[in-house]
Amino acid sequence: MTVTREAVLAELRRIALPDGRNIVDSDMVKALNVAGRSVSFVLEVPSDIGPRMEPVRAAAEKLVGEMPGVASVSAVMTSHAAPPSGAGKAPPDLHGGRRAQAKTEPERLPGVGKIIAVASGKGGVGKSTVATNLAVAMSRSGYRVGLLDADIHGPSIPLMMGVSARPTSPDGKTIVPLRSHGVTVMSIGLLLPKEEAVIWRGPMLMGALQQMLQQVRWGRLDVLIVDLPPGTGDVQLSLCQKFALAGAIVVCTPQDVALIDARRAIAMFRKLDTPILGIVENMSYFHCPNCDGRYHVFGRDGARAEARKLDLPFLGALPLDLEIRAAGDKGRPIALTDHEVSRSFALMGELIA
Repeated sequence: MTVTREAVLAELRRIALPDGRNIVDSDMVKALNVAGRSVSFVLEVPSDIGPRMEPVRAAAEKLVGEMPGVASVSAVMTSHAAPPSGAGKAPPDLHGGRRAQAKTEPERLPGVGKIIAVASGKGGVGKSTVATNLAVAMSRSGYRVGLLDADIHGPSIPLMMGVSARPTSPDGKTIVPLRSHGVTVMSIGLLLPKEEAVIWRGPMLMGALQQMLQQVRWGRLDVLIVDLPPGTGDVQLSLCQKFALAGAIVVCTPQDVALIDARRAIAMFRKLDTPILGIVENMSYFHCPNCDGRYHVFGRDGARAEARKLDLPFLGALPLDLEIRAAGDKGRPIALTDHEVSRSFALMGELIA
């Protein structure tokens, strides 16, 4: 039997709220996706009633899961803050609300020793490549490592780590992550159909991040590496403000355009009191496989000079190498091999550890 969006929405209209309306007509059902026999949707609720809505989320997930033709269903709950009572009477706080927000104690994940964020000021600098290979290198060095793909709009960790199976949820509340190359792996890309665009607003992104951190059975880890989206947006703010981070690694390329954005990322982490563990210069040079020459395509030593200027550790320079790209596309990171770059990642892992 073919499952349709209309059929799923009709089923969800059976979930009633105390005010007499249902979750569909109350505009709580977001990002509904039907792909073959798999259904996923987000239940967006006001923050003041969020904790009381878990039974509603569970009931909605169960109801859809019992529909003929549905093999799997994923219902994620997120919340949005209600507008303040004085909205419209005062100008916005251009300092990110730092003066108005109360300082809360950051949360720690049970069993997880350290959380390390891998970030970049702009996309396309190889941040996910660094996060993936760093996780594998540290695992090969004997550390218990987890890797969370928090780049929700562009999850690439499943491809780079060679995983595609859907994580299971034995109790409907917690998620069992996957294992690959000795690393515990979780990504929103494993829960959604391939090539499906994630068109979510800020509160939905933050809700998904919290669930992947708190509802995943990470087990005992020495370090959890979080691959952040590029830039300085909601996901970065949510991670730094709500969870206890050991520090952040900033990845950039040598050219001035990338360094401008890297400075912004560093400034953000400093404002949020997150330690900067160091700067990685990716695509530092092109290694020609034919002539064995080195060509500094994007400039030379830009990130190294920036690290010196900002008094930050410089964790290493990585080449623009065809084997790194090919290894990532095959789902077997270069850190698994005896390649020269693999030794660079191993050294980087030891410096961070």
